[in-house]
Order: sequence, then structure tokens, then C-alpha cells
Amino acid sequence: MPVPSILFPADPLNPRRPDPHFAWEARLLRELGGEHHLVDHDALFTGRAGEAVQRVPQDDGPLWYRGWMLPSARYAEFAAALAARGGNLLTSAPGYAAAHELPGWYGVFEGATPPSAWIPSDGAAAPSPAELADAAARLGGSGPAIVKDYVKSRKHEWDEACYVPELADLETVGRVVGRFVERQGASLAGGVVLRRYEEFERAGGPGAEGASGDAGGTGGTGGAGGAGGTVDAGGGGRALEARVWWLDGRPILVGPHPDAPHRRVEPDLTDVPALVRRLGCRFVTTDLASRADGSGWRVVEVGDGQVSDLPRGVDASGLLASLIAA
Repeated sequence: MPVPSILFPADPLNPRRPDPHFAWEARLLRELGGEHHLVDHDALFTGRAGEAVQRVPQDDGPLWYRGWMLPSARYAEFAAALAARGGNLLTSAPGYAAAHELPGWYGVFEGATPPSAWIPSDGAAAPSPAELADAAARLGGSGPAIVKDYVKSRKHEWDEACYVPELADLETVGRVVGRFVERQGASLAGGVVLRRYEEFERAGGPGAEGASGDAGGTGGTGGAGGAGGTVDAGGGGRALEARVWWLDGRPILVGPHPDAPHRRVEPDLTDVPALVRRLGCRFVTTDLASRADGSGWRVVEVGDGQVSDLPRGVDASGLLASLIAA
């Protein structure tokens, strides 16, 4: 069986080197005896997939990607461009979309993750009042909620474009959603999601934390794909979160969330492996947070493992070794 190679984004200022954010992963991969190639992320993101993969050797066989987030449609173009060169991304385009976008994974994790309702969108127009009322009703019609799209929230703009104190107040729901859509602009991924707000434990003790997990990062070309993250309504800290990396249904790395890399976390994974296997995606991450009332751990977000960020300082040798042995 051919050994998979890993594709990293090239440094925009020096295309012969990996992007600085991923350079340490590329060095570690070489130390483990693995091989990597470079792709042009900006070309991928702007729909020039053929140009983006020119540095990938012909007939290179099985491939993983470790890089910046891509919209699902761009990932499909990426996979097709590699296939035309004889390469095979081990995460298919449908598999990427299933793990990367909330509607793809929510049905499997329903009950283990905060209740959610979504409104698909073909553009950057805000949902109508009737659509928002229907989505709020699907969440019970009252109580607090979080606004996001299929991939990201604007948790850094908590009061303006993220947190809804009361779903029954449809005027406020419309205002927060409108602000969110306006500020996401062309970056709006898939549609608008309302998620039930839940209180999660903070590192220093219980605190109000909203279930506003993201599977994406910042910037017009996408950020390092995170699979979660929450900010409390008062800006007082983050939830006690763990990020778990899964390959073929097995956890291969359990550690803290990248936004709090020095926290020690020991999540309860009892019910999660069966859900990950049911999702059927080869390489995924789950972000878990502990409820403030002590009633257990919740899956805050699911993400594609290729675009999920690693916490600084974590030992990723087992993860990378597992990928090149897959």
C-alpha cells in the first residue's frame, strides 16, 4: 500500500516553503519519515484549483491535507484537480462537507450537542422574519440562543452579532441575525444557524458560556480551522474545552482547545466514539465542553481534521504518524 503524503499550504512570500503556521508540522512529519508537498491556498480559495496543485507530483497516490479552511465547493474543486493528476484525497468532498458544515453532522450528534435550527441561504441576504420565527419555534420559541453560519460564529462580537438573550423577542433575533449576516458578507457559509445557548464550566469554575462553536477561522481567505470555541456573554473567559482528533473512528489525540493550549482537560468520551463512527468521516475532530451544572460533557462542534488547528505545544507525532500509516 502506498504511504500517504500530506499537503500543506505554501508560504505566500516563499512558495517553496510551508506556510509558517504549519511549518512545525511539516518538520515533524519529515522527522517521522513522511513526505509533504505544497499547494497554493490563495489559488484554491479563489477557484483556481488546477493552478494551486501544480507542485504536487503526478500520480502521487493517497493524500491528506493539513491547512487553512476551505469552503466545501472549493474543497471539491481541490479534490478534482488532484484526481486529474493521479492523486487521491483520503477525505472525499462529501466527507469534508459532512464534517465541516453543521447540517452535515448535526443529525448524527443530535442529543449530544446543543439543539440547533438552520436556514439555508444562496447569498448574503438575511433570512425573512417568517423564516426566523420558524427557526426559533423549532428551538422551543423561548430562551437564549447563539447565531452562527454553517461553519463560524462572530463570538468576538458577542452582543452585536452572536448572542440572542431571548428567542421569543423576534425583533432582537432579527437585529442580531441581520448584523451577523451583514458582517459575514461574502464569507457567509451555507446559511444562518440558531443554536440553543448552554452554560459550560470555565477553567476557574462554572460560568455562562454559549454554545457558539466554530469550524473556521478569520480572514477573507479562511482561517486555521478550529472546530469549536466559546466566549461568555460578559467576556470573562472560555469554556473548559477539549479537542479530540479521530481517525477511522479511533481517538488518536486528546488535548485542550487551541485557544487555551495550556489547560488540562480529561473529557468523558463514553458516548462519542459510536457517534463518530456513525458519521462515517475518516479524519475528524470533536470539541467537547463540560456543562456548568455537572451533568456531563457536550459536543460543542465537529470539524474536518484536515482544517482543524492544533494547540501550540501539543505532541502531534502520534497524530501525524497515524495519518501516514492510514
